[in-house]
Amino acid sequence: MNVSKTPVLLSVAYNPPIAWFSLLAKHNVVLESHETYPKQTFRNRCEIYAENGRMPLSIPVSRPKGNHTQINDVTIVNSDKWYLRHWRAIQSAYESSPYFLFYKDDLKGFYEGNYEGLFDFNTRLIRTIAGLLNLQTHIRVTDMYEKTPIAVKDYRNLFNPKKEIQFAVFPEYIQVFSERHGFIPNLSILDLLFNLGPESSDYLNHIILPF
Repeated sequence: MNVSKTPVLLSVAYNPPIAWFSLLAKHNVVLESHETYPKQTFRNRCEIYAENGRMPLSIPVSRPKGNHTQINDVTIVNSDKWYLRHWRAIQSAYESSPYFLFYKDDLKGFYEGNYEGLFDFNTRLIRTIAGLLNLQTHIRVTDMYEKTPIAVKDYRNLFNPKKEIQFAVFPEYIQVFSERHGFIPNLSILDLLFNLGPESSDYLNHIILPF
């Protein structure tokens, strides 16, 4: 896969959408680590394909400085053991997929309540999944916040759980529950990983995004 010389600036995400990973597959990526944390985004949320269709999973977080908290200061609230619920949901959704057994041991350690910072957790999870996908791209983080950055394509606010990407093309693939609910595009990268396994990186290269 050819990697573009122009890096893209992305906000960190929890088990990011497939389109997010498509950018990672095609570009070197800079992760924004100094933005003010916004609520109700993919920064602490992902969407999987469960028995009843699309299912959101959200990590409970705390903002020590309220509305002025930077993403790298946001902490995960582990007291209610959200990670157990998430792993049970992921296992229930994908245990019959072709590659769940192959990859589950690489990911289960993220669901034991060992992480305190949301940015660190997401970044480590992204790097792990990128490694499983054999993506040969470089990931670095910002040193400071820039409202209008230069020398990068700014896609920090591109992905929103409340707004689908218009005019994007996602080739269909077989999903665990697609016979019940049809094909659901652009779910969490986990959906692609567990269903396509080693073919996932090739799939990412064939996604057509309108930017």
